[in-house]
Amino acid sequence: MIVELARLDQVRSVCGDDDLLMWAAQGLSGGVRAWALGDGVVVASPGVSRHDRLAVWGGAACVTELVRHALAEVGPSYRPFGDVELMADVTAKVAGLEVAGTFCWMSLPGLPAPASDAGAVSGLWDASQGGWLGPGADAEVAGLLAAAAPRSYAAPGMAGVRRWAGVWMEEAGHRVLAAVAADAWSAPSVGFLAGVATAARFRGRGLAERLCRWVSGELVAARGRAALMVDEDNRAAIGVYERIGYRRRAVMASQVT
Repeated sequence: MIVELARLDQVRSVCGDDDLLMWAAQGLSGGVRAWALGDGVVVASPGVSRHDRLAVWGGAACVTELVRHALAEVGPSYRPFGDVELMADVTAKVAGLEVAGTFCWMSLPGLPAPASDAGAVSGLWDASQGGWLGPGADAEVAGLLAAAAPRSYAAPGMAGVRRWAGVWMEEAGHRVLAAVAADAWSAPSVGFLAGVATAARFRGRGLAERLCRWVSGELVAARGRAALMVDEDNRAAIGVYERIGYRRRAVMASQVT
């Protein structure tokens, strides 16, 4: 029998504290719903990282029934996603679903790996060069994203985007924003890194890696672990995140036709 889960500890128990499911659960707040059947669980999370998402975990037979049930409850805007093999099976069995794409879910279960250029990294974080930005920097963040990462899911002022970190550099006697990253759509036990971008003229200096390592450490300190999503063909970014200590996991999303 399909059971709707009312408490976060129930979701944690069924999925074994899986970081993807616990992130999607968002503390079971903001309209999030979850259901369990046998060894399966699904979490319907509205508007998380700019999509209505239906995170799945467990055995294919139970998850297939849960996806059918959840889509009937929450509607066709929700996109099921989870491990590639599981989602391939579920998508083939649920009428009206088609593959939307594959990507990488990456998670950091503990503090970031030490940087190889530890001296440069520590020097980055004096008050004049980097850290969490105030709301007064939103216009500069938006400008940097528009030029360097126009497809970024995170943007200043967007629901779920909690705060931005940035690196400042001196240029022609002025301080300019060189790289940014966001704490966005973080869950109680999973911090989420998004909106990573570096201005084109400052690339190749390792600024994004230093910034992401620092933000990741902040997220782990506050939430216990961190995660992010990245396109599977973005090898440069994946390499950066792996050096920080993130572990890669192949994920597939489907959508209702």
